[in-house]
Amino acid sequence: MTILLSGIHGFVGFNLVNTFKKHHSIYGIDIVFPEREGINKTFSWDELEIIPEVDVIIHLAGKAHDTKNICLIQEYFDINLGLTKRIFDYFIQSNAKQFFFFSSIKVASDFFDGDSLKEDVRPKPVGPYSESKFEAEKYILSKQGEIDYFTKKVYIFRPCMIHGPGNKGNLNLLYHFVSKGVPWPLGAFENKRSVLNVSNLSFIIEKFILLNPNSGIYHLADDEPISTNELIELIAKSKNKKIKILKINCALIRMIAKIGTACKLPFNNEKLRKLTENYVVSNQRMKQAIGIERLPYNVKEGLIDTLKSFN
Repeated sequence: MTILLSGIHGFVGFNLVNTFKKHHSIYGIDIVFPEREGINKTFSWDELEIIPEVDVIIHLAGKAHDTKNICLIQEYFDINLGLTKRIFDYFIQSNAKQFFFFSSIKVASDFFDGDSLKEDVRPKPVGPYSESKFEAEKYILSKQGEIDYFTKKVYIFRPCMIHGPGNKGNLNLLYHFVSKGVPWPLGAFENKRSVLNVSNLSFIIEKFILLNPNSGIYHLADDEPISTNELIELIAKSKNKKIKILKINCALIRMIAKIGTACKLPFNNEKLRKLTENYVVSNQRMKQAIGIERLPYNVKEGLIDTLKSFN
């Protein structure tokens, strides 16, 4: 296949290129243009009309969630919605047969404490990142009347936190915390969270390209969720370190977080929620679409590979 991949220099794009360059011809579209092995040529966003014909478009480019909250709200909509409009309109007029849009599981819900988050949930995005991704989803769905779904397929992917070599997100922050040898103080909180190994993601996309299942929205996650305590233990194991997991009273921790929120300290209600909440994502619809029972990597195998890359 010939693939057009936007955002090729991001974390996910970098890993997808490394996987797909073995069997596919790849063109890139990005705001920067360093040469990359496996990329035939990288185009700017103003050069859509001169890109050679492709079979598949994978739209990764976007404005990532800003944990420091310093980005302007309009930036999210200009990039996450604006670029999606441009490349999806291009797809409609092109001869490409498949379009993959990378949204976010946070479009479905920012908080979730049920059994597992499925595609039939009514979306409840919170904040400009999720809201701009949701607007992009709605734009794609609004164009259904202009697409012949017998010849073109459109996939809206909602991945949960993606990890793998080169990951720079919250997993990296936890890794550095454990590296300092400080006892983990939140051991009394029992939670389960879904994550997604980038190698599993590459496998999923490859299967969708080859099998061409029905268009639709698909939630993406590893088969098993993992608790924060289990993750802390995995990080310590990857560093050959021992770490104490303290089970301090949950009510006391919540009081400290409340004070942190009031005093605008780094440890606050939001940080506590992210570290201890339940957020389990169902991947059943995706697995049914490509006819598999399990993904190649289980959650702990994938995380160990990621953590080794941090050393």
